[in-house]
Amino acid sequence: MRIGYGYDVHRFEDGGSLILGGVKIPFEKSLSGHSDADVLLHAITDALLGACALGDLGKHFPDTSDDYKDIDSRVLLRDALALIEERGLSVGNVDATVVAEKPRLAPYIAEMREVIAGDLSADIDQVSVKATTSEGLGFEGRGKGISARAVVLLMESE
Repeated sequence: MRIGYGYDVHRFEDGGSLILGGVKIPFEKSLSGHSDADVLLHAITDALLGACALGDLGKHFPDTSDDYKDIDSRVLLRDALALIEERGLSVGNVDATVVAEKPRLAPYIAEMREVIAGDLSADIDQVSVKATTSEGLGFEGRGKGISARAVVLLMESE
């Protein structure tokens, strides 16, 4: 078994679309980034890569490359999964937390779990997504952006 941890953060910008966990969330702001800035999928992707000591998102999908400009982060997640599978590993489980004051994410968590599980070739009961606020503290609490953390367990494929 191998365990990986991922963390990501993106600041808000006006307009655009807010994408979290591969799900479009109605909100007046989007997250700023080279890709679609899906902070949740970035944290999970980093955790996958970290579990295999493969570096991080920036190493594999650099923001200096136009190849990844505005790319759907689900593509990056699936590419990272392919690297994991090449090593004879599969996802045991994912546990992720999104920290945001707004928008309220509870209505979208079930769909996020479905999308993530599908992209990871996992059962939905292997994917946990939670949301919390920071009680008005820090950049998340001031409504400046969103952060996410993720832990993954990888196991030898059967």
